[in-house]
Amino acid sequence: MISHRQANAQRIAALDERAEALHLKRGMGIADARAMHPSIDVVEADPEADRRLLESLADWCDRYTPLVAIDAADGLFLDVTGCTHLFGGERAMLDDILSRFFHQGFDVRAGLAATPGAAWAAARFSGDRIVPGGEEEALLAPLPLAALRIEPDIRASLESVGLRTAGAVMAAPRAPLARRFGRSLLLRLDQALGRLDEAVSPRLPVAPLSVERHLAEPIMLTDEIERLVKMLATTLKADLERRGEGARRLALLLFRVDGAVSRIAVGTSRPLREPLLIQKLFHERLAALEQDIDAGYGFDLVRLSVLSAAAFDMQQADLTGETRDDGADIALFADRIRARLGDSAVLKPVAVESHLPERAVATHPYAEAPQRLSPPKKPDKIQDTSSKPVFPPERPIRLFRSPEPIEVPATEMPEGPPLNFRWRRALYRVARAEGPERIAPEWWRDAAGQEDAPTRDYFRIEDSDGRRYWLYRQGLYGASQAAPRWFMHGVFA
Repeated sequence: MISHRQANAQRIAALDERAEALHLKRGMGIADARAMHPSIDVVEADPEADRRLLESLADWCDRYTPLVAIDAADGLFLDVTGCTHLFGGERAMLDDILSRFFHQGFDVRAGLAATPGAAWAAARFSGDRIVPGGEEEALLAPLPLAALRIEPDIRASLESVGLRTAGAVMAAPRAPLARRFGRSLLLRLDQALGRLDEAVSPRLPVAPLSVERHLAEPIMLTDEIERLVKMLATTLKADLERRGEGARRLALLLFRVDGAVSRIAVGTSRPLREPLLIQKLFHERLAALEQDIDAGYGFDLVRLSVLSAAAFDMQQADLTGETRDDGADIALFADRIRARLGDSAVLKPVAVESHLPERAVATHPYAEAPQRLSPPKKPDKIQDTSSKPVFPPERPIRLFRSPEPIEVPATEMPEGPPLNFRWRRALYRVARAEGPERIAPEWWRDAAGQEDAPTRDYFRIEDSDGRRYWLYRQGLYGASQAAPRWFMHGVFA
């Protein structure tokens, strides 16, 4: 027996068949139940655990249809339209569902009808029943008002005026019912009878493309799963070619014999439909999750789904029949690393429209970063008055996460580079220097009043040992009472 707290009292929330045989009812106080039967076993309710169990059952029901929705705290809706023939018909599918649940240790009730409301009523009040289309009214007529899925206060009001069955409500005039009990009563009635459509909202998005394989003998080994992935990807390739698309995100669903479901997803940086490459991605993902995937008694159903797709650009072949795609190998390498180590394992720098060094580049996950569709342009040449080409100043490839302060003594030339500096407790003597490269703050992007932020003068410095640094002076001598400060922003390789 399960108990929960209601109105400052412990009451019965659920009970098994043996407790029902003792004439105990839902809502009865635990104290009264113990007074009647002192030996009863009471367990405190755990709604969160019940919710997780119901979600796992919903995952398992995905083997019958992708349109699975959770109904309250103890039910599931399955939209099996167009799916029953795959299991030998409606009765064969219903029997298979009930049999599998029974062997998993669940006592379930199921109903199948043309409307969600009629199926709900059949499952909860008529046992395992299939309601033919057009017989919804005959099903509901003898059932109590609870079969209409109406609120308890409306149900109590209907019973107070003598309307105790769904048939009595259907026989009553509609206008007085709507005026006295509200529109929700007629809405539920029309939905159950099929006069108004009622959509079942699936808990998970439906994949646009899916292929699956039912197995007579369950599989357990990773190598067998990978071989199945390649076979399913080969079937999936034909559908993707017909649509002119490639997969950007795929999911592998492994349905275990005892009801558990494993979902394994991989992403691609480019549209992909080659079976061998898809197999390689899932090989990396399965290797990373090997310790987390419990095969139990084996998987008897394997499904490969395309969660998202994009247009697939065909590559022009050369005279040898081979296509050249300089970025394909890098993209595949990045995708395999991400499949094993996660999306944040491979980042890609992307240029940003900003002249401040720390803002000029942003890093994004490789798959989310914009892809270059044309070859990179050569650096623009800056023409001086003598018409000689001058290239942009050289900068380090990598910068520090934040500039590090350095100590610089007063220079003989206030606007020039330092003669020596101290950084990380070590003294460095400057042998050569280039600069300055002056960078003003981006006052239009900063908060109000930041237009007076200090200017930066960057210098390329080489010390007496040949090491090269990129440092800058923040502020100008004589521009304010505060003395300028020096920072190390990066080092050259």
